[in-house]
Amino acid sequence: MSQTVASLLFLLLSVNSAPALRICSFNVRSFGETKKENQGAMEVIVKVIKRCDIILLMEIKDSGNRICPLLMERLNGNSRRGITYNYVISSRLGRNTYKEQYAFLYKEKLVSVKESYLYHDYQNGDADVFSREPFVIWFQSPYTAVKDFVIIPLHTTPEASIREIDELADVYTYVKRRWKAENFIFMGDFNAGCSYVPKKAWKSIRLRADSRFVWLIGDQEDTTVKESTSCAYDRIVLRGQEIISSVVPDSNCVFDFQKAYKLTEKEALSVSDHFPVEFKLRSSRALTNSKKSVAPKKKNRP
Repeated sequence: MSQTVASLLFLLLSVNSAPALRICSFNVRSFGETKKENQGAMEVIVKVIKRCDIILLMEIKDSGNRICPLLMERLNGNSRRGITYNYVISSRLGRNTYKEQYAFLYKEKLVSVKESYLYHDYQNGDADVFSREPFVIWFQSPYTAVKDFVIIPLHTTPEASIREIDELADVYTYVKRRWKAENFIFMGDFNAGCSYVPKKAWKSIRLRADSRFVWLIGDQEDTTVKESTSCAYDRIVLRGQEIISSVVPDSNCVFDFQKAYKLTEKEALSVSDHFPVEFKLRSSRALTNSKKSVAPKKKNRP
């Protein structure tokens, strides 16, 4: 079978049987040369990525631009049914000499990138609020109930997390006006828990105070790998009635890769000190929207 015929067959099958779209966020903790050479850690990272149709990777420290090409080799080397990943990656972001990158890896048969934009703090007159400015991506898909959505990622500096999370409200306003988009996903390592964001601070954070922003990962969740910690650092937040009503009920959760892949705590920590967070969007075949709550779920399960 030719590659063209195989691709057309895949597209026809996708229209009739497209599953829900799994969207994930994962801080891979200091993802650079050392981790790249750790075969055990890389195997787990690839397994985690393969579960997702779109995944945000954070804390990429890759001055030589080798991490994502290597992941593409691992993900696409033995691809079946023409399902391959592509990626978009930000420039190296950060103050002074410490730099990180955001990367989005996605199944290019299911979604495509419509626009990308690196937000600049000065848009609203504020001076350097973000340690790592959001690398904003507008995705579109013919297979989901909601046809296009903007993802705004954020990895905060812990000590500045309250201000940075609050500033996402301004990012939303600016990007909505710039692109005239309606459906938004905010996700990443917000450091939104424990001592970094105490309970009394939430009322001053516009992303929480405004009920039109829906938080899928609740304050009681634990997104940390260490048994000695329990903090809801990693979050997913939605804005836009269409995308909110398109969430698959009970799909929003923390993915415990340590339990899923039967790892020791030491083995898990060699991958990251964070667990991924995720949710699913309904496929276009889901003709009715359930009114069931999208209440936060407990740490999950493969």
